[in-house]
Amino acid sequence: MRDATVIGMDISKRNFELCEMDSRGKVLLRKRLYRSEVLVYFAQRSRSEVVMESCGGAHYWARELIKLGVEVKLIAPQFVKPFVRSNKSDAADAEAISEAGLRPQMRFVEVKTVAQQELQHLHRIRERVIKAKVAASNELRGMLLEYGVAIAQGKRALLLVPELVHRAPMSEFGKELVLEVWREVQLLEERLASLDGRVRKLSSVHPVCRRLETIPGVGPIISTAVVAAMGDPTRFKNGRQFAASLGLVPKHSGTGGKLKILGISKRGDGYLRKQLIHGARSVLYVAAKKNDRLSRWATKLKISRGWNRASVALANKNARVIWALMRYENDYCTTA
Repeated sequence: MRDATVIGMDISKRNFELCEMDSRGKVLLRKRLYRSEVLVYFAQRSRSEVVMESCGGAHYWARELIKLGVEVKLIAPQFVKPFVRSNKSDAADAEAISEAGLRPQMRFVEVKTVAQQELQHLHRIRERVIKAKVAASNELRGMLLEYGVAIAQGKRALLLVPELVHRAPMSEFGKELVLEVWREVQLLEERLASLDGRVRKLSSVHPVCRRLETIPGVGPIISTAVVAAMGDPTRFKNGRQFAASLGLVPKHSGTGGKLKILGISKRGDGYLRKQLIHGARSVLYVAAKKNDRLSRWATKLKISRGWNRASVALANKNARVIWALMRYENDYCTTA
């Protein structure tokens, strides 16, 4: 059987479309496999390089193919789309994946381990519970406003809802509906507390997480999210590249020799970027009360450039420090 320079594989629930290309982009073979045939097919090949979109199930198939000695590369779907020249189909997608994989400047996604994906699942579940809790809380407050009951901000005020409901001018049916939503909020609060406990427990036994949590503005949420997202730090040339991958650097637009600097690019992992900025804000809240070098720098930047720019700048700095601690396995060192 001919050895292909690259095999683009479009994966789905049942059918897998393959497209083999040589280094010049010439299609050598098109083939469709069922799910049960994929590993058997690649086990019979002498040498293979497979490229897939980084979509649902891609990391599982990448791990299984690597066990067979196959070189696997994953590409973000947005980098594959420009290479689709015809109407969308599995065959067209497989060809586009192959062509994208041949590009020398293409950026690839690292294959996640099972542990990384499980840690990422925990964060995704936690984020979903937070969104559900906020939605239920807003619904509860809106329902009470229709009866002339306005409650203060914060979750502590929600504890007074049963008492307020019994005094409010509403029917028994209305009271039942409001209390059902209130109980839903309390259950989601308990669920969130349980998930936070799991995150803290995992971070407390992970040596990398413990090291990262010595950085101001980095706690269990950020440390575990970084471990789940980054994987091998050597895939980034330096800390600046890691910060850029999270969208914590300015984007620019230029034409005619004129370059315009815009806001941050917001590329990459939005969840991790958000957490890093939240962590930076927590440092800025207390920076004015401290006299260490980082606090003085952050306070000066907040005064000169504003709260939001200072938060992003500190998040960028923390991202670079995180990469350095993971890359060189050093401890965080503060300077006066």
